[in-house]
Amino acid sequence: MEQNVIDTVAAMTAALERGDVDAVLSYYLPEAVVAFAPGELANGEQQLRAGFAEFAALRPAFHYENGHEVMLADDTALHIAPWTMSGTAPDGTQVTESGLSVATLRRQPDSTWKILLDNPFGARLIPDQV
Repeated sequence: MEQNVIDTVAAMTAALERGDVDAVLSYYLPEAVVAFAPGELANGEQQLRAGFAEFAALRPAFHYENGHEVMLADDTALHIAPWTMSGTAPDGTQVTESGLSVATLRRQPDSTWKILLDNPFGARLIPDQV
């Protein structure tokens, strides 16, 4: 089951890299909440669609070099993974970002997983280690 959660996140990420916002949204529950910037939450289809369209415009390439951690409790999963992203803004500016993805997913009646809470900036509250 842990691999199914990772596969869901990977498929959503691949859809975002392709710029397929409809496919991206299909991996989220209707009541999902996403942080598109640290501390800025979006919910509802219109806000999520706009946020993912903005990310997709960067033509992003995401990497999860350090792997994924998944914790399961019945029909709920917690997915944690450090990520890096490189892309190009519409004006040609190179964009590079990184963070710690923290997401909660729910198993659906057909055994698929959908994302409920998605915070790709989970590391912002962790003090720098010296």
